[in-house]
Amino acid sequence: DPKEPFCGLVFKIVFASYGELFFLRIYSGTLKPNSRVYNPGKDCKELIAKIYHTRADPRERDEIPLGQAGDIVALIGLKDSITGDTLCETQHPILLERITFAEPVISQSIEPESSADKQKLIDTLTRMSREDPTFAWKVDPDTGQTLMSGMGTLHLEIKRHRMERDFNLRVRVGKPRVSYRETIRHPVQVTGECVRHTGGANLFARVTVEFTSYSGEESIAVRNRLKPDALPPLFVAAAERGIRNALLSGELGYPVLGVQATLLDGELDLQSSNEIAFEAAGADAVHKALRDNILLLEPVMRLEVTVPEEFLGPVSADLNARRCEIKEMLSRGKVRVIHAEGPLSRLFDYAVEVRSLSQGRATPTMEPLKYAPAPDEVLHALLHPEDVY
Repeated sequence: DPKEPFCGLVFKIVFASYGELFFLRIYSGTLKPNSRVYNPGKDCKELIAKIYHTRADPRERDEIPLGQAGDIVALIGLKDSITGDTLCETQHPILLERITFAEPVISQSIEPESSADKQKLIDTLTRMSREDPTFAWKVDPDTGQTLMSGMGTLHLEIKRHRMERDFNLRVRVGKPRVSYRETIRHPVQVTGECVRHTGGANLFARVTVEFTSYSGEESIAVRNRLKPDALPPLFVAAAERGIRNALLSGELGYPVLGVQATLLDGELDLQSSNEIAFEAAGADAVHKALRDNILLLEPVMRLEVTVPEEFLGPVSADLNARRCEIKEMLSRGKVRVIHAEGPLSRLFDYAVEVRSLSQGRATPTMEPLKYAPAPDEVLHALLHPEDVY
């Protein structure tokens, strides 16, 4: 309804030489140029400089004086908003349901061919991650390498070509790496401690924490079951913070998934206990819980392979060799459609191989499905890369 307060959803961002173009679907009310709107998700205000109607090519656009409910418009001037954010009137705040995006499942190291382009690479990766929520990047704290992550090898290859074509940035990339996750193999109760003497002062803290498997909207959960007078609130918050930070990276350096930590008990010393000590004790509890208790989780892809009937045997045998589980097989005339699930680590080259097996007549598609326990030999290979199988 155009008479209702304004509300819209940013669903796409396009970067070009003329700047950022934000695509907005208006659900209610009207939107005018040079007006200020509210982003409730970021708790900030945005200035709408100009409003456009665009064609298939975003460079071909017509400036308009007004956007109404039901319109899809392009905006210039937003600073903090990204894909999935809600824009509305300050006096009538409303938060629309966010767009849910899958997590990246594959990573590659990337570096500029010229060291003079380091900052340009960072700026380009930041722009591309704002434009595409399924694309992310980070600097590995252990190796110092810059890693870009996406939904598959083709996704990352397209990003690399775009850097060269649109941003005139020449880069080198490493081999694809699977983004594993870690979880606990068995529930465990541990006592985390911090007993240190640093800088002429003693530090002491002790917490008892129970770690169990967990399935919920969040990847990890931290609960407090301490008695009301067991610890001061600041120390409890510090212990929880130490646990959360330690769970960001497991024993192998991968994020921890599906773990619930419950604080059961705590012990302090009036002279030597502080927030730093309890944060360290919480982190120590995580390290003890994960030690020799890791279950490695690998990304599993959903596969659909359309293949002529005469090549069904070789294609099915190849799927089985890649640890894929065939869920069903459908017939469409002389063509078979295979639905399967398989580990991403064995599917990097699948598109090329399946076409080779079928004389170029098979068509595979895949998408991320879930994380599932990896075989013990995969964990062993990561722990002992020097072993040869």
